[in-house]
This record gives sequence, structure tokens and C-alpha cells, in this order.
Amino acid sequence: MTGLRIVRLANFVAPSSGGLRTALRELGAGYLAAGHEPVLVVPGEKVSDTRTTQGRVITLPGHRLPGTGGYRVLTDRRRLARLLETLAPDRLEVSDRTTLRWTGEWARQHRVPAVMVSHESVDGVMDTWGLPAGWSRRAADGLNRRTAHAFTRVVCTTEWAAREFHRVGVRNVVRAPLGVDLRRCHPGLHDPALHAELRGEDEVLLAMCSRLSPEKRPGLALDALAELRRRGVPARLVIAGDGPLLGRLRERATAARLPVVFSGHVGDPADLAVLQATADIVLAPGPAETFGLAAMEALACGTPVVANSRSAVPALLGAAGTTADDGASFADGVRRLLARPAESRRAVARARAEEFPWSAAVDAFLAALEAPAVVRPAADQVPVAEGGRR
Repeated sequence: MTGLRIVRLANFVAPSSGGLRTALRELGAGYLAAGHEPVLVVPGEKVSDTRTTQGRVITLPGHRLPGTGGYRVLTDRRRLARLLETLAPDRLEVSDRTTLRWTGEWARQHRVPAVMVSHESVDGVMDTWGLPAGWSRRAADGLNRRTAHAFTRVVCTTEWAAREFHRVGVRNVVRAPLGVDLRRCHPGLHDPALHAELRGEDEVLLAMCSRLSPEKRPGLALDALAELRRRGVPARLVIAGDGPLLGRLRERATAARLPVVFSGHVGDPADLAVLQATADIVLAPGPAETFGLAAMEALACGTPVVANSRSAVPALLGAAGTTADDGASFADGVRRLLARPAESRRAVARARAEEFPWSAAVDAFLAALEAPAVVRPAADQVPVAEGGRR
């Protein structure tokens, strides 16, 4: 049996984007290790075609979206269609159910099984834009019906993400959770010296690893910090991330005299893992997260998480974290987790993360693609494809 050519399309990928880039990289590496030929097509500044440890990566010129901090989209349909015909995929995997939904019809015409991966909740994103709830739901329902009709399968990473499809009677939804790199992220990375340096004269070190954009609600982390200090908890916050809200968050922290360290985008995943392992608590305020890779990486590093109750993350946390929905409740969550013995809370966090290896995610995605493995990796964990980062 020979491997299949799995062509993967993704939009809204920026140099500082985290979760989607990580998922694309890890799944590509897993497909390659399973004996298939993954080809990733993403937008960029110019044309490129490289071989990496996650497979072949092709970049086409993409339109840059203003005010998004670098997100680009593939807008030239004719050019992309010509490329697809040249690549002649055996399977098509698409990670954008808005501007790339048309590729489902292309796949149908060319008799190529195609899956759409739901990386976000349409309801959740529209809510963060401040749209009326009734209008958001009708728009989401219409979009999700069209998506399901256009593709062979819709892949949702959690039951939470699948709900908006189930409510409109979609029957071709399958579940395939994402994973976490248990070798790169581990509790042994905790750095006492760095902890002392980052927390300064304070006692509690909080961290948030997130893109600083409206749908991620990063301001909730500042709300939580302000509330904790108002209650007399000497906490400090490190924000690892970049995005269109960075300037506004800096101004707010300065005006309120909040002890916040803005580290910007951390390009090296190893450095990010050290920060996650060193923090006492990680905050995940995004309400539209359908899996929450940053939160899962924090757990793998032995650090518990306070997550937005409206997202999918709470179901993934189990006993390794708690939930909140505003600044006061995030502060409550931090205090609840700090009340647990440090050794115990770190052990519970790591144990929960170990239930989500990338090897299981790769198997689930390959099953959704009807692409059984030709060969298997030597070890349970799929190697991290650092060469795939650009």
C-alpha cells in the first residue's frame, strides 16, 4: 500500500499565530511519519515551495488583512484552483470555513474526499464582535449548513465545537481532538531563578500566552490582575503574545499601574514552554476557543489553568483547572488553584495533559480523512517538526 497525497489549505496564518500553526505543523509531521505525502498551502508575502519535517509547504501571495496583526488570506481562486489541479490530491483538508469553503465544491467536482476542520466557534467569534445574539446564531447556522454540505466531513476537535453543527442537524461531523507535545512541554522546565526574576517583589506569577486580538479577550487577564491586587494578592502577569490590541493593553497597564510584563511573540516553542512551566497559574480568557492548545501546553508543563467558561477549554481541564467569565471570577479561580499544594496541582495538571498525545490526534485525523497509516512512527509521540516553522 502506498501513501496518499494529503493537500492541506489554511488561511489566517501569521508569523505570530500560535495554535493553528502548531496544529498544522504537528499533524503534518504525523501524516508524514504515517507514510503519507502532506502538502500544506498557506498565504504569505511571496511564492515559496520548501520541503520540511512536516512535509512540503507551499506559500502563495495572500492579501494582508488590516488590523489583524499580520493575518493573510488566499484570495486568488483561479491560482489556487490551478495549483490544486497540479497537485492532484488524494485527500483535501481545509482549515477555513469562510473564504476557502469553495474548495469543497472543487473537491466534489474532482472526486476528492475533503474535510473541513472547525478551528473556531462561529457563534463565539461573532459574540466577541458584539453582534446581536439572534443575528449571530442565524448567520452561524447558515454558514455551518453550507460548510457541511460542501465537504465530505466536518472535523471538530471537541464536543463543544460540534454543538453548533448538531443543532442544525448536520450528520457528517466527526470528532478528532488535537494534542500536546509531552516531550517539549514538561514540569521539569520550571525555572526558580526565572520565576524570581519575573515576579519581582510579588509572590504570584501569572502568565497568558495568547494572540492579542478581540476574540481572545486578553483584557480579562488585566481585569483579573487588578482584582487580585485589590484583594491584597501580590500577583504579577506576563503576557506572551502579539496582536492588534498590544498598544491598548500597554496603555491600560501603565495607567492603572499594573505589574505586567509584555514579552511579545515568543517565536521559540521551547522558550514558551519554560515560561508556561515557570508560572504559578496560566490564564486562558478566550471565549471562542474550540480546543485551547496554549492551555493544554500549560497543563503539560505542570501549570494549572483558569479558562473562560464559555469556551471548550473547561471540558479539557478536568480537575487540572477551573473556570471564570469576568475579572472577579478569574481572580476567584486563581485563588482557588493557589489554595492547592503546589506539588499536587502540578501533578494533576501533567496527568491530564498526558491524556492528549499528538499520536492520538494524528490517528483521529487520518481516520476522518480515510487515510490509514502506511507506516507507524517508532515512538508513541510524533516528533515536533521545528523545520516547519517559518
